[in-house]
Amino acid sequence: MTKYLNAKALFFSITLPFKSTQAFSSIAGATFKSLTTTTTTGNLFQSKSSYNPHHNGYNHLVRRNMVQGVVIDSDNCLVNTNPATGEIISRVKCTTPGELEGLIDTAKVSQREWRTTSVEDRVNLLKTCMDELAAISDPMIELIVKEMGKPIGEAKEEVDYAVVVQEEYFDILLESLTPKTYGKSTVVRHPYGVVAIMSPWNFPLGEIMLLALPSLASGNTVIVKPSEVVPETGALMVRTLQKVLPPGVIQLAQGSGSVGAALVAHPGIDLVAMTGSSATGKKILESAAPLLKRVILEMGGKDPMIVCADADLEKAAKDAVFYSLSNTGQVCCSIERIYVADSVYDEFQELSKAAAKTYKVGNGMDADNQVGPMVSMIQKDHVHDQVEDALAKGAKLLHQSEIPGSENSGGQFYPVTVLADVNENMKLFTKETFGPVVAIAKFDGTEKEAVRLANDTEYGLGSSVYTEDTEKANRIAALIDAGQVGINCYPLEFMGIQCPWVGHKQSGFGFHSGVDGCLQFSIPKTIVSR
Repeated sequence: MTKYLNAKALFFSITLPFKSTQAFSSIAGATFKSLTTTTTTGNLFQSKSSYNPHHNGYNHLVRRNMVQGVVIDSDNCLVNTNPATGEIISRVKCTTPGELEGLIDTAKVSQREWRTTSVEDRVNLLKTCMDELAAISDPMIELIVKEMGKPIGEAKEEVDYAVVVQEEYFDILLESLTPKTYGKSTVVRHPYGVVAIMSPWNFPLGEIMLLALPSLASGNTVIVKPSEVVPETGALMVRTLQKVLPPGVIQLAQGSGSVGAALVAHPGIDLVAMTGSSATGKKILESAAPLLKRVILEMGGKDPMIVCADADLEKAAKDAVFYSLSNTGQVCCSIERIYVADSVYDEFQELSKAAAKTYKVGNGMDADNQVGPMVSMIQKDHVHDQVEDALAKGAKLLHQSEIPGSENSGGQFYPVTVLADVNENMKLFTKETFGPVVAIAKFDGTEKEAVRLANDTEYGLGSSVYTEDTEKANRIAALIDAGQVGINCYPLEFMGIQCPWVGHKQSGFGFHSGVDGCLQFSIPKTIVSR
């Protein structure tokens, strides 16, 4: 993975593919139609007037059509499995409707006291939480590898960067919450109340921290709903913070997508913060609309990389492969479309193929493996379908790695795959892939065409431009419709801690991180005196 946050409090920007391949634990679009073994016809997102926590889809015995194929057994437990081996890790009890009501009531009561705690004291408590998390780094790393298959080196990076006390980050939090006086008017930051955090599976610790820290610092209380794919990682994180924070300030809900849907629809939830697919984000907006509930959504991406004829091709090819394969390609801001100027196209293909051949696929617990399993068989099939579609429509297979054999028959491994001659008629260039695929296309080398191709998507999360001409790079970057553009680099790796992480178009609604992002978790209030 990248240098994980690179001391910039982004803590990860992650989203999940469309429809049944969504990794977001709360409300995948496909689960709306069939969450249970019985037929569910109602929409689990409901307005205040129709809200019913006892809706018949709520954690009912789920044996199929769950997000990423997760099963709920007859004891109302999530069956938590290892994607590298197929072995059962644990069975995790789902939150019942009555329990969820209790969590929200407790959060409401606790927030009345928490909001009166000074900002400085809240931030100091959060720093202590970081120390407590650091003390359990090793079991957290192992749990992440077992639950979602991440290579252990990347899991260590995730944990290390998530638990380090970054003074500059906390300084930004404090600054964003400090009252501002203008003459006889003072603008203060007012907490929303109770925040529901829905976190994805691909960065199961870091993404919760990304949303929880500014929520808590702002005086909100938090209910965390981890992805059902990684329930134990989320539970360990919440239990650890509960050792430090006052009772009820942070709590945990577990279960199927119906639990997330019930949280979003509940009138006791004041802010919803989630990372997930654009389809899921739209459903959350629909559910939040009747109460004008605030939402912060980081959603999908289909990030382009432009390689101009004058680029450092060796660096560009290595970066293209590395950022296509990080976390087995299961990152919202993975490079998924690589456009190379025609005059250097052949050379770039050879360099990319050579770089990809150095990557080994296998169980993430083995440090020699840089690419782990897909999170599920559903995700593996999704990636395979895109690759087969591209090959059938004329894409060229440059490289496909080996994957573990029969001794790992329970695993969900997909080979590192490098394709050239990809075009906009292929799913690989129009839908999120979320897999270990390097997808390369040729363009005529002009700035106009580079911008057109980069913007030829409903998404607008990250992007990158490789050229030795600084002026040209800045001209192209200025016209790309994306929240982040890297020039000769991957933007997430090098952007400053002060910068927000933003999704343009259908990649975001609201934003997080940096000074601007911290402000999203509270609302301004002006106090005027005479």
